Amino acid sequence: MRLWLVGLIPLALVVAGCADTHHLVRSTGAGQTATLERGGSAYVAVSSDGRYGNTVYSGSAAMASQAVASAFGTYLRSVTVSAKSEEFEQALQSARAGDFTYLIYPQILHWEDRATEWSGRPDVASVKLSIVAAKSAQVVDSVVINGKSGLATFGGDHPQDLLPKPMADYAASMFR
Repeated sequence: MRLWLVGLIPLALVVAGCADTHHLVRSTGAGQTATLERGGSAYVAVSSDGRYGNTVYSGSAAMASQAVASAFGTYLRSVTVSAKSEEFEQALQSARAGDFTYLIYPQILHWEDRATEWSGRPDVASVKLSIVAAKSAQVVDSVVINGKSGLATFGGDHPQDLLPKPMADYAASMFR
């Protein structure tokens, strides 16, 4: 019996090493979730690309914005992603000009694309989302979505692969 348990421990470590981890850090605190209108519309801005050290991950901001649009598109009447990178004030003006209900402004806080299978260092993505009522410029909700890949990725994983699940979970929590 003990031999069987000793053999199970390494298997459990391998399985745990394969798993991606995600967590949300909400600014509103536990149990104080804001609610969005299902019939509303959203303008999803593209902010600056992610950086780590001297490395700029070109296209990472567009990928993060697309993950946001996919997650919220299920619940909103329409979702439009910006065609170019915009600072917050520019994005707010674009959302107002397009008569959108919400501006969703993603900002990449941390982005690391690693050859995890060779280096043993996980991919990392951390994206802050601010949801703003476009007309009033009031922040409706804000969250930081963190993701880290498992160590046994078998190649092909990237930081953007860490975003769809927690983005979808977050979007679902915003509509009741």
